[in-house]
Amino acid sequence: MSNEKLNIDNLLAESAKVAAEFDAAENKVEDWESNQADLQDRQALRRVSGLSTELQDISDAEYRQLRLEKVVLVGVWTEGTAQDAENSLKELAALAETAGSEVLDGLIQRRDKADPATFIGSGKVMELRQSVVNTGADTVVCDGELSPAQLRNLESKVKVKVVDRTALILDIFAQHAKSREGKAQVELAQMTYLLPRLRGWGDSLSRQSGGASGIGGRGPGETKIETDRRRINDKMAKLRREIKEMKTARDTKRQERRRHNIPSVAIAGYTNAGKSSLMNRLTDAGVLVENALFATLDPTVRKTTSSDGRIYTLSDTVGFVRHLPHQLIEAFKSTLEEVSGADLIVHVVDGSHPDPQEQIRAVREVITEIGGGEIAEIIAINKADIAPPEKLMQLLREEPNSFAFSARTGFGIDTLVAAIESALPRPKVEINTVIPFTRGDLVSAIHERGEIFSEEYLPQGTSIHALVDGSLAKVIENLK
Repeated sequence: MSNEKLNIDNLLAESAKVAAEFDAAENKVEDWESNQADLQDRQALRRVSGLSTELQDISDAEYRQLRLEKVVLVGVWTEGTAQDAENSLKELAALAETAGSEVLDGLIQRRDKADPATFIGSGKVMELRQSVVNTGADTVVCDGELSPAQLRNLESKVKVKVVDRTALILDIFAQHAKSREGKAQVELAQMTYLLPRLRGWGDSLSRQSGGASGIGGRGPGETKIETDRRRINDKMAKLRREIKEMKTARDTKRQERRRHNIPSVAIAGYTNAGKSSLMNRLTDAGVLVENALFATLDPTVRKTTSSDGRIYTLSDTVGFVRHLPHQLIEAFKSTLEEVSGADLIVHVVDGSHPDPQEQIRAVREVITEIGGGEIAEIIAINKADIAPPEKLMQLLREEPNSFAFSARTGFGIDTLVAAIESALPRPKVEINTVIPFTRGDLVSAIHERGEIFSEEYLPQGTSIHALVDGSLAKVIENLK
């Protein structure tokens, strides 16, 4: 299979059918009215065939977008099984479709390692060129991160635009970012990726700017590419300052929750596993749900109450993917802190995926990288209604503390909620005291943050026997 073209048409047709059925069931107007405008806007943003979004002047590099219309995929299979290689290319096809592209063909080459000059071998380059000619594709998407030299060499041989997996994911993030913070994070990641890859259209970047660059130009001898590098570095510094300021506001809210010892639960997982659907099931948050990769970029935090009356927060986070670009992890660190600072991670897994174990491994790799490797984890296996039963049982056997559920039908939700509540950190300080009626705020705090064994109203106040956290116990102690 390594040297044969992948038959992706059937996969995409089947995927489109499943997506249509899923969206029809999942995105009911009465359920998610608040976000239907968002969904309609996103679906309306499709690229028009024949129009290029590529700017001709690299001076406008920070506003540059990819030209992705009709694409051919190419991957290098260096390790794992043939099925692993096919799954990786199918995922690349899904990424390309999410970016608004039409996938026309896909090629895989078996090699010990990627070719340092062109990513694929010279023979495969000619086959790729022929596929581009035959299909009329305008872009080649490579399943890996290419060096600037590999990009340049491959483009010169296939005669069309070449894009790697990293640039494709960055483009999807740029399309889906809505908040000011999200847009700034994506722009910073794009520039970090773009900077070492600046290259010219003709000789425009090798010309010296001289005095024509005006105020801010370094003077005679500075070439256009040097000017652009300096401008991008300046813009990156500005974006980092803005993100740092926005991070301060997020940290303040997080510290306030910690000060009150409110437990936090982060819903994490592979992209399109069903994290937002679960969030909506648990909290009626009305988070945008779309059967597409990286539909959620901006974290949503909602307060909810356990069955025994304790308050905790649930946060919906950006999805992870294999080989998530390092630039994105760096830029989204303030957002990903919702995961690394949580008391419990609910790791949502797509039980219907051909290789859910690989997705679990990829997500855990990112969580460990951002400092969340030691946090308690619940594996929540979604899509139990359509997952193969034998695959579901295998996952439940292999993964301790795992639960099967379906966000679409509601199957298993109650069991999952009970598991989440039992895994929340519990207050440890026992109190047995009478609180004056004038301090009803403390009684309310005990109800929200503690576990009450008994409560009785006496003439002098409310008698409570409960478990509370240390900070609340200290406040109550000071009443005496």
